[in-house]
Amino acid sequence: MDRRPPFECIALLLQGGGALGSYQAGVYEALAEADLHPDWVAGISIGAINAAIIAGNPRAERVAKLCAFWESVTANPWADWMTGVPQWTPRGDSARSLFNQMSAAKALFDGAAGFFAPRRPAPWLQPLGSPEATSWYDTGALKSTLERLIDFDRLNSGETRFSVGAVNVRTGNFVYFDTTTHTIRPEHVMASGSLPPGFPAVEIEGEHYWDGGLVSNTPLQWVVDSQPRQDTLAFQVDLWSARGAFPRSLAEVATRQKEIQYSSRTRASTDQFKTMQRARHALAGLLSKLPPELRASEEAELLSAMADRKVYSIVHLIYRSKEYEGHSKDYEFSRLTMQDHWRAGYHDALRTLRHPEVLERPSNHDGVFTFDLAADGRE
Repeated sequence: MDRRPPFECIALLLQGGGALGSYQAGVYEALAEADLHPDWVAGISIGAINAAIIAGNPRAERVAKLCAFWESVTANPWADWMTGVPQWTPRGDSARSLFNQMSAAKALFDGAAGFFAPRRPAPWLQPLGSPEATSWYDTGALKSTLERLIDFDRLNSGETRFSVGAVNVRTGNFVYFDTTTHTIRPEHVMASGSLPPGFPAVEIEGEHYWDGGLVSNTPLQWVVDSQPRQDTLAFQVDLWSARGAFPRSLAEVATRQKEIQYSSRTRASTDQFKTMQRARHALAGLLSKLPPELRASEEAELLSAMADRKVYSIVHLIYRSKEYEGHSKDYEFSRLTMQDHWRAGYHDALRTLRHPEVLERPSNHDGVFTFDLAADGRE
């Protein structure tokens, strides 16, 4: 790029979605090639891990570290050997569906390298109230992986703002761990991705936290509502599409349920935000027309805190599943599928960035511009 887009903040917002998360890594690779480096990264669940790797490394190393993480958690010598032989690579939807189901079954029974491992003995044989009794998998390996791939001093330096969402198990309240208010450690990142009953709650300062996706799987609201407000270009990278076909079987019902549950109604939230922005802009215009004596009134001062002319451009990049991907797609950790997801994210971002309006400052009355390649693209 010849120059930075005309925004005070470039934000990268990463949704949760387990094994689908390499799509976000592909998106980031394309953004980095376009010299679009985020000032703020916010994530939920697997999005929190990707976000931490981005914020916790220098620009030149981020893609390589993302690649190291995804190659680590999808390591499977048997499957890698099979798919490395052209005649053994699954072809067609039926063969690929079977391969994916086998890979997902392996993750269920064996876990994912450097990420999680099944508990042995099983949870019901563990002491009541212990982490071992309340989750199917041990995530101790993830802590080591995060410490190996992330420079937490850099992450906390303020160079890039970092936020991850989690849920307090005791109160049920949704919280954000943010570098403006917290010193982030591996535990904060792990808490954001501790989806029960698979993963154990993570203890932080005497409280226990679960995956933020239980309440909201998308960090958009946190970014657009934060103070002070800034002109913002936000790349919202979703792993679940809210739109989909009517299911024809129980397996498709399970898939559709996850898509609806974890898509977090991104479009609805964006529409709601547009309405609020329109009101802020109208209020700012109205206050500017008041005579000085009314503008100095207590009521006008109260309203002025809610009025501004900040602008937001929200660019949606949403992974769209293949026909052969079923309800296990978020825990299907094969190298082959990871690479497919990565490529999909990379090419979706490239196609999106070909539309020059994506990087332009909104000039409409609302002060909000939204772009979704599936709806607004011309390719």
